[in-house]
Amino acid sequence: MTSIPGFPQHRVPVADGVTLNAAVGGSGSPVVLLHGFPQTHLMWRHVAADLAADHTVICPDLRGYGASDKPAEAADGSAYSKRAMAADVVALARALGHDRFALAGHDRGALVAFRAGLDHPETVTHLALLDIVPTLDMWDVLHGTSAAVGFHLYLMAQPPGLPEELIGAAPDAFFGHFLDLWTRDPDAVPAEVRAAYLRACRESVPSIVADYRASAGVDVEHDTADRTAGTTLRMPVSVLQQDWGAALGYDATALWRAWAPDLNHSTVTCGHFMAEEDPTTVVKALRDLLAR
Repeated sequence: MTSIPGFPQHRVPVADGVTLNAAVGGSGSPVVLLHGFPQTHLMWRHVAADLAADHTVICPDLRGYGASDKPAEAADGSAYSKRAMAADVVALARALGHDRFALAGHDRGALVAFRAGLDHPETVTHLALLDIVPTLDMWDVLHGTSAAVGFHLYLMAQPPGLPEELIGAAPDAFFGHFLDLWTRDPDAVPAEVRAAYLRACRESVPSIVADYRASAGVDVEHDTADRTAGTTLRMPVSVLQQDWGAALGYDATALWRAWAPDLNHSTVTCGHFMAEEDPTTVVKALRDLLAR
């Protein structure tokens, strides 16, 4: 499987030298869904099909992932900053005729969505964030042996060269590790979808590493500037995540409320890939958010 049934794919220029691949279906008020790692827009196949009954649903591959363009990494990290990737999403929606839209993101896509909500509050009407903490807080809550769960964050934060070489030597083993470890229901990612994810990641090692490297540099700078300025998310926000607060020893709701005054925070019992493992819960959360 390389596409969501009933969702034709479009190639949409969004920035100089960057074109995104986006699957678009349904009709009605727009909702943009951003995928995570190590996935593509296919992760939304169940959720998108449901929402398309009464929404225009836009599912892009992020820059650097899937069938979207993979620009070269900039020395300052800006090419894969979440600010640049968020600007891609706004440009994509505008090119498809939508100046305002609801936005949901999972994992890496949630970090892009978070930045879009901060940078474009007049554009993002509702915001859903699945299984992340913001970049700045992520580095703060990882400490001691508990940080081992995020070993890949530290690996891909290293200077260019070694991470790409190590991951490129065994990409299926590396990316497949996370598909196995983070999924409580293996049947949620069938073989054909898993193969599509692995193929897409295998072809995107440098850009995926660049995305993660930016989160140890320029993304931290942007989050720090917003925290210092007291910038918060102005729109209704829903956060769904595994119980990372209990696992890593922090108050997850309090952490999120500092960024999102209008917050609905809840935990899930499925694994990390919740849009595939428990799409019913995710759809309900998104529909509840859109009604706020």
